[in-house]
Amino acid sequence: MVQLSKFLAVAAACLAAPAMAHPGEKHDPHMVKREVHARDAMAAVAKRSLGGCENSLHARELAKRNVARRSRTVQQLRNKRGVTTTSQKWARNLAALEKWEAVNHNKTDILNYSPATPESVVFAANTSCILTPTVTDGPYYVWGEVMRQDVKEDLYSDGVDTFLEVQYIDINTCRPVPGALVDIWQANATGVYSGISESGNYAAGGWDSTYLRGIQSTDKDGVATFETIFPGHYEGRATHTHLLTHLGAKLLPNKTLEVGTGSVAHIGQLFWNEVLRSAVEDTYPYNTNTQAITTNAEDTWSIEQADSAYDPFPEYIYLGEDLDDGLFAWIQIGINATTDYTDNSYYSIAAYHDANGGHENSDISALGSAPSGTNSTMPSDSSSASASASSSA
Repeated sequence: MVQLSKFLAVAAACLAAPAMAHPGEKHDPHMVKREVHARDAMAAVAKRSLGGCENSLHARELAKRNVARRSRTVQQLRNKRGVTTTSQKWARNLAALEKWEAVNHNKTDILNYSPATPESVVFAANTSCILTPTVTDGPYYVWGEVMRQDVKEDLYSDGVDTFLEVQYIDINTCRPVPGALVDIWQANATGVYSGISESGNYAAGGWDSTYLRGIQSTDKDGVATFETIFPGHYEGRATHTHLLTHLGAKLLPNKTLEVGTGSVAHIGQLFWNEVLRSAVEDTYPYNTNTQAITTNAEDTWSIEQADSAYDPFPEYIYLGEDLDDGLFAWIQIGINATTDYTDNSYYSIAAYHDANGGHENSDISALGSAPSGTNSTMPSDSSSASASASSSA
């Protein structure tokens, strides 16, 4: 039995505050409220759909493969990093999230595991969450990122190494969704996004920078993995990681997506619990970030994602005794593979990369449409781009 390291997640969530650091992110609060109600109705249907197939043979076999894969991945990561220490494992109780105990962090339920706890108990701890695409991609989505698992670069990617596994499940069949192309992007440790240079977010490398952005395709079990860092915070938003999922999109020889192909099946944001965030931000270079911290309880979108049918908080485990050894995190996302949110108001493209580098999308009114000036041969060579950022104002 593999001896694992430190711990699994505690839940955290949710209340509302304006997203000041996203100057382009403006939504009518009344419209948002209506869409949240509609989302809740959709979630109830999706939850019943998942309930009808979660005990099927293929779903049980997938669950077994998940446990084996996660256990194997953690052991491989530990071996690669030379981690030999063992420590206590913790896991959260999903019922605590469903009862909104996570809102009051003093009531968060923590279950103690011994170092001998079987991997089948640890790595089966997922919640088959449903993150509907009514959650904004924000104004910092960049079209033209390249296929790469490791999205860290030499500059402006320092932080707590985080190995993230994202698994997509079709809510109608409980089967994995292979071949999905998953975009990931997030702020660096000082709270700055690459690829954007405008009020609220000035990357030192400007529109040409590409750090902490990339695309991966899901495998036969619906799994995409990324090597990244724990995201930094910025004023007005809780700490989060962005995901956007394309189905049926064409991958070009230069490892970018062809404009106008495929559908947008999911737009989501992953949130991270306050216990982990606080621990991370005590470390360098996060502790140099001078921007105001917004908790999950103060964030607009976390409360709009967290619900009894939703769970936007990844499970995680320390690879060693402390954060220096890195984290392994995982989450299941239930999607309706037949839905397309390309024309949804929350899908907007702020910038794009082509052969000449990064550019602002001049037609910002065309939400969900291809960026102005794009073509079907847009290479985005991250090695030639200036990957850099400075702290936000």
